[in-house]
Amino acid sequence: MCRVFGITRKVSQSLEGDKDLKFLLDGGNLVKIRSGSWQKSRFFRLQEDCETLSYDSQKILKKIKTYSINEIESVRKGRESEGLNKHTDPCDEDRCFSIIFNDRKKNLDLMAASPEEADQWVNSLEKVIGNMRNLDHQQKSEHWIISCMRKADKNGDNMMSLKEVKHFLRQINVEVSDAYAEDIFKKCDESNSGTLEGPEIKLFYSLLTKREEIDVIYGKYAKTDKQMSAADLLEFLQKEQRQVVTIEEALRLISKYEVDPENKQMTKDGFLMYLHREEGFILNPAHKPLYQDMNQPLNHYYISSSHNTYLMEDQLKGPSSTEAYIKALLKSCRCVELDCWDGVNGEPVIYHGYTLTSKVLFKDVIQAIKNYAFKTSDYPVILSLENHCTLEQQKLMAHYLISILGDALLTKPLGKTVPTSLPSPEELKGKILVKGKRLNKLDAAFNHNVITEDETVSEEDEAADVTKENGQKPKSKSKIKLAKELSDIVIYCKSVHFNSFEHSRDNQSCYEMASFKESKAFHLAEASGTAFMHHNMDKLSRIYPAGSRTDSSNYNPVPMWNVGCQIVALNFQTPCKEMYLNQGRFLPNGFCGYILKPEFQRDPSSQFHPNKLTKGPWLKKKNFHIMVISAQQLPKLNKNKEKSIVDPLVKVEIHGVPADNGKKETHHINNNGFNPMWNQHFKFEISVPDLAILQFVVEDYDAASQNDFIGQYCLPLTSVQNGYRHVPLLTKRGDPISSARLFVHLMLLDAQ
Repeated sequence: MCRVFGITRKVSQSLEGDKDLKFLLDGGNLVKIRSGSWQKSRFFRLQEDCETLSYDSQKILKKIKTYSINEIESVRKGRESEGLNKHTDPCDEDRCFSIIFNDRKKNLDLMAASPEEADQWVNSLEKVIGNMRNLDHQQKSEHWIISCMRKADKNGDNMMSLKEVKHFLRQINVEVSDAYAEDIFKKCDESNSGTLEGPEIKLFYSLLTKREEIDVIYGKYAKTDKQMSAADLLEFLQKEQRQVVTIEEALRLISKYEVDPENKQMTKDGFLMYLHREEGFILNPAHKPLYQDMNQPLNHYYISSSHNTYLMEDQLKGPSSTEAYIKALLKSCRCVELDCWDGVNGEPVIYHGYTLTSKVLFKDVIQAIKNYAFKTSDYPVILSLENHCTLEQQKLMAHYLISILGDALLTKPLGKTVPTSLPSPEELKGKILVKGKRLNKLDAAFNHNVITEDETVSEEDEAADVTKENGQKPKSKSKIKLAKELSDIVIYCKSVHFNSFEHSRDNQSCYEMASFKESKAFHLAEASGTAFMHHNMDKLSRIYPAGSRTDSSNYNPVPMWNVGCQIVALNFQTPCKEMYLNQGRFLPNGFCGYILKPEFQRDPSSQFHPNKLTKGPWLKKKNFHIMVISAQQLPKLNKNKEKSIVDPLVKVEIHGVPADNGKKETHHINNNGFNPMWNQHFKFEISVPDLAILQFVVEDYDAASQNDFIGQYCLPLTSVQNGYRHVPLLTKRGDPISSARLFVHLMLLDAQ
C-alpha cells in the first residue's frame, strides 16, 4: 500500500511486499533501441505511485519521460516488433522485449543485460498491468483522483491550499466558481489552518465523490434500518433491473459485494460496488463468455474481418507493418488480407500496389500471424490472399505458409467425401485457412484428378478493381498464372467471380465464395435483399471498401450484416463510427470473432428482407426506453490547457434495419466532465431487435465547430441488460478509458 494526502491507496493486497513490484520500484538500466545506430542505455523505474513508468531522457534539460501503466496495451518478449527484428541480432532474442501502447503511441523497444533480467522486467510489468486492470471501478476512480491531487500539490507537502484545490478541480475536468470552491474548502478546513490535510482531505474526497443519483435509488429500496435487506434487494432486482430471480440471488449479491462480511444486509457502499461490477454493467454477463452454438457451418456466422490489414494509416503513402496484423488479431479479427507482390531478391512482399505505401516481407507477416492468430480466440483465421506475384514467388509464398504455419495450416478437407456444407468454427478450431484462387474444384482432391502443372486463372475481383482504380491498365482478360503449390492449399475458401444469385445457386459449390465491392454489395442488398440473404445461407460472401477510399475510411457494415454477409471487411486501422459498430457487433460470445446469425438468416424458408418488413419470426416489436442519467470522470481532452474543461453531451443511436435506425441527443452540460448529470429520457421503437446495435457516443460540445470525441460504447441490443446500468467508455480505437462511465436506466419492453 502507499499513502498519499493521508488517504490509504491499495496498490493491491496481493502485491504488498511483492518482489516483482520491488524490482520495478528499484529500477534498472535498459538499452532503448530506435535504429541500428541509435541504441542508448536509460534508467527505467516504476514511480512510487505504482502506476507510472519513467526513465531519464538524458536530453539537455534531463527531462523525465513518463508513461501511465494504464496506457500500456501489452509487453511482448523477444524480437517481435519490427524495430527489434530489424535493428538487433537474432542471438539477442532472449534479451529483447517491447512495451506496446494503446492508440498510436510508438512502441518502446528495449534490451536487457541478460535473458534473466529481460524475463524479470516482462513478468514484473505484466503483473502490475494485470493488477491495475483487475481493480474495480471504485478503485480505479480513487487512483485517478489521487493522481490528480498529487499533480495539484505543487510543493509536494501532502497538503492542499485553496489555490491548489482550484487547480485540482480543473485537473479532474470540472470548472466551478470561486465562491463554490471557497465554500467547499471552508467546509473541509475544520482546523481553520488555510490548508487541507489528513482527515480534511478525506472529507473533501468524500464530498467530491458523492453520487446523489445513487443515494436516491438506494434510499427508495433501503427499507430495513436504512439498509437493503435481501428482500429489499430482491424487490429492486425485480422491479428496476427486471430480472427473474429468487431471494437466493439477492443473498449471493450481498455476500459478494457487502464490504462487511458479517453484515447480512447491503449497505450503500456494497450497493455502489454491485453497480460498478459485471452484474451492474450494461452488457449481459451471460453473453460475455462464449455462449453461442459454435457447431453450425462457417457461413452461418458473422466473421470479424479486416481489409488492407497490413496498413497502419492511409492507402496511398501510409506504412505497412506486421504490427497492424498483430493489433487486428488481438482484437479478435478472424479474416485478414494479404496483398502480395513480387519483391526484390526473390522475396514476395505485401503492400498496396501502385502506391507509395511501404512494403513488408510476406514471410514476416506469416510469422506474425503464426505467433498471434490464437492469442485472443481459438477459432479459425482466414488469410485472404490478393495474389499479384509471378510463379516463382508464388511457390515461395506456398513454402512459407506451409513451413511457418505448420499443422495450423489447413491443407486438406476434413472429411472423406466432397463437402456439401462448410465445417463449423468448432471443427476448425486452431486452424488457418487460405482464401484465394484454385486451379480446379475441390472434388479433384477426392477423385485423384490432380493437376500437375501451373495454369492460368482469372484475377481476383478486388485485384482487378484496385488495378483500375489506381489508373493502371488491367492485364489482358485479367488472367494470372497460378502456381499449383499455392492452389493446393486453398480448401474451403476458393475465390470465384459472382455473376448472379441464380447462377451461384446452380453452379457455385459451398466452398466457393465471391468478393463484392461495397457499391455492388449495397445495390444487391437494396434490390435483392432476400436473395442475397439466401445466397449467404449456403456460401460465404466477402465485402470490401471501394478503392476510392484512399484515406482508408469505411462503409457502414450494418446493411451488409442485415442480409447475412459474413466477411464484412473494414479498415481496422481507421478509428471511426463504423469500427465502433464492428467492435460492438463482436463484443459478446467471448470476443471470439464469430457471432451466430439470427435463425431467420439461416432458415431456408425465410422471406426476410431488411428494407421490406413483413410478418415473420424476425418481427418482434419493442419499445426501448433509455434514461441518460449521468457520467463520471470523463477524460480531459486538452491536458495542456488547465482551464480547458469539457462541455459533455451524449448521443444515443440504434443501428439496424432501416425502420429501426434512430438517433437521440442530450443537451450539453457546461464545464463539467467529472460528474455531469442529464436525466434525459429517450424512446426508440424497434421492429427487428435481433439485428439492432445500441451505440453511445459522448462528445465535447462546441458551438463554433464540430464537437470533439470523448468516448463511445456499442453492443447488440439483444445483449443489453435492463435497469440501472453503468456503461464503460472506450477510446476511438476501442481501448478502455479508465474510470470513465455513463450511468443509464434501460427498459426493453414488448410493444402494446
